[in-house]
Amino acid sequence: MAEDLLIAEQGELYAVASRNAEKAQDFGLEFGAEKCYHNYQALCEDPQVDIVYIATPHSFHYEHASLAIEAGKAVLVEKPMGLNAVQSAKLIAKARDKGVFLMEGIWTRFMPITEKLLELLEAKVLGDLEYLAADFGFRSKYEPEHRLFNPSLGGGSLLDIGIYPLYLSLVILGEASEIKVNARYAPNGVDIYCKVELNYEGGAKAELISSFEENLPTEAILKGSKGSIQIHRRFHQSEKLSLDFAPKLRDIQLPYSGNGYVHEIDEVHLCLDKGLLESPKLTLDLSLRLSKNLDRIIAKMQS
Repeated sequence: MAEDLLIAEQGELYAVASRNAEKAQDFGLEFGAEKCYHNYQALCEDPQVDIVYIATPHSFHYEHASLAIEAGKAVLVEKPMGLNAVQSAKLIAKARDKGVFLMEGIWTRFMPITEKLLELLEAKVLGDLEYLAADFGFRSKYEPEHRLFNPSLGGGSLLDIGIYPLYLSLVILGEASEIKVNARYAPNGVDIYCKVELNYEGGAKAELISSFEENLPTEAILKGSKGSIQIHRRFHQSEKLSLDFAPKLRDIQLPYSGNGYVHEIDEVHLCLDKGLLESPKLTLDLSLRLSKNLDRIIAKMQS
């Protein structure tokens, strides 16, 4: 994000904050920030700050987003917006009460390839959607204190990377009528593998996998009555779609700018320029629905 702010047409990295003053100073120097704070309250109270981007561990998203909202700042908070739907709903209510912009940082939605995919689906190029498969996995050494595995930091594959396949399924297929979950757990109880099977009214199905146990293709496949679309690695940050409509096969390539965050940055500024309090492409209602679906899956894990 900091690198992409350097090349985005709007916005600049004015201030950074960390609980560690030395880390804040080093990061600020690296990316040219004018101010470096060693606490988040001070950054949020700086009158020169217009938008606060929150990329702290999952368990702090609610606290830090609340802090920024109460200070009257526009907020872009990394996914997941909250650890559960209750936190997400409270953040949304706070933002609406204060009249400030709030958006969940699901950068995937604003990638050029995602825009093209949604355009193709809107045109019904696949006909009736029948099946979606998406995975996201990488091998990671088990370290109980690392944010990926630490339950107090919101660890687990589902919240960290499983949210990407789930988001894709929600945008494309909507709410599932049935959820089945198969998970494996680290010694401290966080999920290190999660497979979610979704069934929909009308017969469509989705299979979603997240894993810290192995390197997965990190691709997505959509199948319909007229053909299929493959979103190539890494599907949440892809530059290539393959359309298979037998006997024809064609590829679509659309590069993203910078590291891919530029498009998300542009969306926030476009919304603010229009006086919007949420993105029409990534609504607060959608973020709340995503949070509720995460809760449904977690409840299945715990049952």
